[in-house]
Amino acid sequence: MKCVIQRVRRASVSVGEGLVSEIGAGMLVLAAVEKGDGEQSMIDAAKKIRELRIFSDDAGKMNRDVKEAGGAILAVSQFTLAGSIARGRRPSFDNAEEPERARTLFELFVRELAAGGVDVKTGRFREMMLVSLENDGPVTFVWP
Repeated sequence: MKCVIQRVRRASVSVGEGLVSEIGAGMLVLAAVEKGDGEQSMIDAAKKIRELRIFSDDAGKMNRDVKEAGGAILAVSQFTLAGSIARGRRPSFDNAEEPERARTLFELFVRELAAGGVDVKTGRFREMMLVSLENDGPVTFVWP
């Protein structure tokens, strides 16, 4: 699994002209399920992300996780993160998991993100989406 984690002031996902999901302050997580990923990979990634202390405490230090900060998570499936641009000019997506298995694992990932009592919203799996965000910082991390 590969994830890009961004601390945001707000984020939203639309499909066509319709709003699908939106959050205020929190995290935008772009996630790709790769071949070889299993249930434990999803559980581990979700736990790591939900417990990441990237929100400021009263002293201005990154010392709070998303729940402690009163934030939410917008999790968006993005298979292109599993792509490779190492050879040639066209990306290869050979490392991306097959869609149905990826959907099952991504849904587990989302459930695990929410397991700690965090409000989690999602985009739409296998849809072309418009993702809008206002970065806070910017603060961005890549998992793993």
